[in-house]
Amino acid sequence: MESKSAWLLIAIGASLWGVIGIFVTYLYEIGFTPLEVVAMRVLTASIFLVLYVFIKNRHLFKIKVRDSGYFIGTGIISIVLFNWCLFSSMKESSISIAFILLYTAPAFVTILSRILFKESLTARKVTALMITLIGCSLVIGVFSGSTASISLYGLIVGLGSGFFYALYSIFGKAALSKYDSLTVTVYTFLFASFAIVPFSGLGSRVSTLTDLKVIGLVIGLGFLSTMLPFIFYTKGLQYVESSRASIIATIEPVVASVIGFFIFNETLSTWQYIGMIMVISSVIIVQESKNQKTNRPQQYNRAEA
Repeated sequence: MESKSAWLLIAIGASLWGVIGIFVTYLYEIGFTPLEVVAMRVLTASIFLVLYVFIKNRHLFKIKVRDSGYFIGTGIISIVLFNWCLFSSMKESSISIAFILLYTAPAFVTILSRILFKESLTARKVTALMITLIGCSLVIGVFSGSTASISLYGLIVGLGSGFFYALYSIFGKAALSKYDSLTVTVYTFLFASFAIVPFSGLGSRVSTLTDLKVIGLVIGLGFLSTMLPFIFYTKGLQYVESSRASIIATIEPVVASVIGFFIFNETLSTWQYIGMIMVISSVIIVQESKNQKTNRPQQYNRAEA
């Protein structure tokens, strides 16, 4: 495969992650809660992923029971809470703002890596952190009177989505040292499903869940915006450096903002758009340069989200 084709696959995958706001917003309009939407996403994604792994290579299902702790971390502590915070942020503020706050994840990874793994804070990382801080301040409307500025709760859950997604890198780092990325992904969603579905209240929604419109939205949520982009993104990663792939993936919040603007009439102020550009720029700055060793742990990988 040519590199241009690989870049296109990564861009398509990231774009499909960016359109998730369509399905989430319409499910909210029907009356579903953020917790229920998270449960539907992880359950549907689990079903599709299990089928995919079964067809592709069923040996990838093999794990050791003692390693379950890795997937409690990636699936329950990270994916469940990350999705709940992201979807709550969408409901409290807007699709655009929610996705920009999600992209604070690399900053949280940098901080956590410094605390937990004693990784050095280079000038590049410090610069990226400062740009992220300023960018987020602009996005939440600190320096403008925009009606799109958000509440304290919206800010907390928005930053929470970035924080809990950052934890995926921490837990996933250990899991990926023992298992294939596809194994980690499928068990991440399975553990997430077992943890949240029984307590989500979906059992009382059986009549609603059988509606064709709802079925279509749920399939879009679990397949189009979760399973399919994973396949595209990981396929592209086979031919593109992970650092470059992460940079290409910054198209995700751009797509989310376009969706919010054209479909749901969401608008941001000029300062907020500047803040969005700054946050995306910080993601690019913090990536490994192409001259650095490619076998070092990747700081931020949307392929597992």
